[in-house]
Amino acid sequence: MKPTAPLPDPALVVLVGASGSGKSTWALTRYRAAEVVSSDALRAVVGSGEHDLDASTDAFAVLEAVVDARLRRRLTTVVDTLGTDASRRSRWLAAARAAGLPAVAVVLDSPAALCRERNRARERAVPARVLTGQLAAVASVRDTLAAEGWDAVHVVTPAAPGERADADRRPVGEPDAAAARSAGLRRGVVLQVSRFPADTDLLDWLRGVAGAAEDAGFAGLALMDHLIQIPQVGRAWDPIPEPWVTLGALAASTTRLHLGTLVSPVTFRPAGITAKAAATLDALSGGRAFVGVGAGWWEREHAAYGLPFPSAAQRVDLLEAGLETMRALWAPGTKPYAGRRVSLPETTLYPRPVGELPVLVGGGGERTLRVAARLGDGCNVPSDAAGLAKVGRYLNHVAAAGRDRDAALATVLDLPVVGADRDAAWSAVERHRGRTPAAAFAERHHAGPPEAHRERLARLADAGITTVFLAPLDLRGPDDVLALAPLATALA
Repeated sequence: MKPTAPLPDPALVVLVGASGSGKSTWALTRYRAAEVVSSDALRAVVGSGEHDLDASTDAFAVLEAVVDARLRRRLTTVVDTLGTDASRRSRWLAAARAAGLPAVAVVLDSPAALCRERNRARERAVPARVLTGQLAAVASVRDTLAAEGWDAVHVVTPAAPGERADADRRPVGEPDAAAARSAGLRRGVVLQVSRFPADTDLLDWLRGVAGAAEDAGFAGLALMDHLIQIPQVGRAWDPIPEPWVTLGALAASTTRLHLGTLVSPVTFRPAGITAKAAATLDALSGGRAFVGVGAGWWEREHAAYGLPFPSAAQRVDLLEAGLETMRALWAPGTKPYAGRRVSLPETTLYPRPVGELPVLVGGGGERTLRVAARLGDGCNVPSDAAGLAKVGRYLNHVAAAGRDRDAALATVLDLPVVGADRDAAWSAVERHRGRTPAAAFAERHHAGPPEAHRERLARLADAGITTVFLAPLDLRGPDDVLALAPLATALA
């Protein structure tokens, strides 16, 4: 069975369907058992079993209490009843509105003959006349749902013979290595590694992760450039290796991945040194290097290493001058350079980059976006709604600078919680959320199984995003990278 479009999450999801239509099966293949509130299951809790109709009143009282409690906490709640009671639907819809959650009705549009066949196979079949009434009621409800104010009404139909039940998902194909090389970073997903083990062979671990990223079909691998592990990721004493040294080691153990930083701050890496490091990495890797560069933001690491931390305006000045410097040093020849902010007596840099080095500018301030549009190849911002709005402004700045919007890289940093299934994803939420409410943390990080993330990333591509830097919160080793294979080719 398949819905016509992806469902919002978190949300209220109300199922509508007759006995034997497949409501419970559909729900439990897409949601955690704890997220599904079933009247049949509650009859078994408060009565003698699922078919104890004498327990229905008590079962629905418990159901209403559970639905109310989950919605108040903004938790995904799937209501598994017949769904034909208009007054109950109205109450659930109002509760979702009060909680600020989207509300979706899902109609299980199974043919009457199929429902009857399934019903006959049950140990306790619903009487034929009762099932006939249910089928009629569902048909009537389907015609009225659109006028009730639901955010969406999804109609689920049985899979055709020989069709997989999840056929609405995009297939995950084997990546074509030659096509990936020619495509570069465009229409690709790059794995960003930000957590590193403290109790194992670091180089062996990194080689395993990079090899798994190649096998999974990722377009590249990126490393943060920080002197101390940042609090958003881990503890100050957690390892964070120097990125350009590390990328050089990975260049020798990979054959296809694009390699670079996201991003190197101009405040503690002079632009000329970054230009030299990136050019060397490009030569060693056969043209697979890229450069992420930013103005720097974390004062603590500067102070700890005895480095100055200029004002915000001065840091953007350094960024603009740094981009100009790198471009000058990578240009052909060794001639002097005199530009808008930079003058160099010579531009001698060998080995040369193999080709054009893509430069991504991290940061979403208006001036930073203008600098990126004029001197960079792309900007990088978060993948949330605010970030996507900044991508639009960046592309407008690209056009205003007289450059080709279609040639620009529009990239985002995505921080997903990915689990093998919804139960595993929710366990990861509990591990990482700290004092943040579970529902808010899960929503912020789109907690869910790989295929749900694949569909979400594909929608980013439809919105004009060319590249996604994927930094999963729960990446512990090569096996976790291989589990991300459905995401790796989502933009292809």
